[in-house]
Amino acid sequence: MEENKVEEIGKEPASDVGGRTEEPPAAVDEPTAETPADADAAARTDEQGAPEGEPKKSALQKVWGWLKATVPGVALCAVLAVPAWFLGKLVPVIGSAVFAIVFGMVVAFFPRPKWLESGIRFTSKKVLQASIVFLGFGMNFINVVEVGGSSLLIIVSTIATSLVMAFLMCKLLRVPANTAMLVGVGSSICGGSAIAATAPVIRAKDNEVATSISVIFLFNVIAAFTFPAIGQALGMTDTGFGMWAGTAINDTSSVVAAGQSWESITGSDAALEYATIVKLTRTLAIIPITLALAVWQLVKAKRAAKSAPGGEMPGTLNFSFVKVFPWFVIFFLVAAVINTWLFPLTGAGEDISSFLSDAGKFMITLAMAAIGLNTNVVKLVRSGLKPILLGLVCWIAIACVSIGVQTALGMW
Repeated sequence: MEENKVEEIGKEPASDVGGRTEEPPAAVDEPTAETPADADAAARTDEQGAPEGEPKKSALQKVWGWLKATVPGVALCAVLAVPAWFLGKLVPVIGSAVFAIVFGMVVAFFPRPKWLESGIRFTSKKVLQASIVFLGFGMNFINVVEVGGSSLLIIVSTIATSLVMAFLMCKLLRVPANTAMLVGVGSSICGGSAIAATAPVIRAKDNEVATSISVIFLFNVIAAFTFPAIGQALGMTDTGFGMWAGTAINDTSSVVAAGQSWESITGSDAALEYATIVKLTRTLAIIPITLALAVWQLVKAKRAAKSAPGGEMPGTLNFSFVKVFPWFVIFFLVAAVINTWLFPLTGAGEDISSFLSDAGKFMITLAMAAIGLNTNVVKLVRSGLKPILLGLVCWIAIACVSIGVQTALGMW
């Protein structure tokens, strides 16, 4: 969805951890929101993409510049992902995604040069989204539609639960309203992507965005570690775990990581496929939520204008439907259509489908390494315990409601 500067939104004054400057963890999953500084920089960019006053660059120069900025960070993620991939095969009860996160978190405590950051951000966002598209080549489109439709009631229930709990905890703990809204939306829809899309609509401050992203990220990591073990202890089926993970884990990255860990334990990729479909269906909820918030903000602005001197509107909303829409979901559906009808027609068979699906799973491991590299637990703790407690309550409530609705419907 995407989204492509969520880490920039959440920038606060950097803190020094482990000898290097730290920034809030990058969010995975999909839309973008720009700060005023970003907008000003974009406004000073000419049609060729060169800053005003500088010589225009050729297409080859732009590509070379992008490669120089991106490849080193991607290479670092690959160095961590390759051993994590093989260790995941040797120790399936843990899985390659979890190994990759741990390796990244360990390396994150050591100083690293700034020129690695662009590639790490690219891997945690674009590579992750590409991995989901590749997973679509291993899925049947008819099953995608059926699974997505059957999960709607649970998705609506968990979203409503998260928003209500965020509102109640906001009042109880006296957490800033914008922070509570961002944590509630991030917990219930798609993590950092939902936060990035919602922040400009509700006019959230940078520190509020940074705090909410950090809270969401904390529970993403915890979920990737704990959900497979909890699911096994509860005796969940593949579909039951897939539905639970897809509706109860905060964002796409951790959903696919948990699904991949479950596959390593059980030897079946049914839960990974099921969880991915459910999560992508849930991700689409960002559209009505952000549109509703945009309308509400306009109503508030009009009310404020009536009481303001001269009756002037206090500013316009920075809201873009194009930025909010999760475009990578469309490509995932296209991949599923190709796998369902085009591959059989061309005689491609299951070999190419299996290869592309496996490539997507390795890309997940690659993205998990990048997410681990962006972990900043110290900064999260410094932000205070109230937002963390709010996120914990939302997370637990969603997990319980998901299981409860499945049980009531006889799905688990």
